[in-house]
Amino acid sequence: MTMTHTTVDISPPTTDKEYIEAFDTDTNGSCLPPLATAIGYKLRRAQLAVFQDFQKSFASVKLRPTEFAVLSLIAANPGQKQTEVAEQLGIKRANFVALMDCLENRGLAERRKGDIDRRSHSLHLTEKGADFITEISKLWAQHEKRIIDKLGGEDNRNALIALLDRLLAPKKRTPLPRR
Repeated sequence: MTMTHTTVDISPPTTDKEYIEAFDTDTNGSCLPPLATAIGYKLRRAQLAVFQDFQKSFASVKLRPTEFAVLSLIAANPGQKQTEVAEQLGIKRANFVALMDCLENRGLAERRKGDIDRRSHSLHLTEKGADFITEISKLWAQHEKRIIDKLGGEDNRNALIALLDRLLAPKKRTPLPRR
C-alpha cells in the first residue's frame, strides 16, 4: 500500500500579489512583516471567503452563520440553557436575546421556562425547526464539500481543524512558585 501526501500550495493568490508587496519589508523599508506571513490577516481572509460561500449557499433560506450555529447547538443538545448556548458561541447576552427572538419569530426555535429556575430558559427546536434542520443539512453538506475541495481534501481539512483547535485551546496557566 503506497501512501500519498497532498501538497498544500501556501503561496498568496495572484490577485493579492501587489497588495502584499506593498507591505514587504524588503521593498519599502517598513518594520512590518509581509501580510502573506501574517496569521491574523490570512485567517480573516479565509473566514471572509468561507462566509461568502455560506451566504450564497443559504441565501434561499435566509439564514445567517450565527443563526445556523445556534440552531446546530440546539439540535445537538435540546434543552440547553440560553446562557450556555450564548457562552459556547461567545455571544453577549443582549445580542443572543435578539438572535433568539428572530429564530422564535420564524417559528424555528422556542424558549421554555426552566422547571426549577423559572428565570432561566431552555432552548428547543420547534417541529418546523426540526424540518428546517433537515432541509439545511443538504445545503450545509454542499457548502462544506466546496470548502474541503478548495483545501485539497479531507486530510487537509482535518489538519486545518487540528491547527485551529490549537489556537482556540484555553491557555495553560503556569502555577506561580510558592515562597
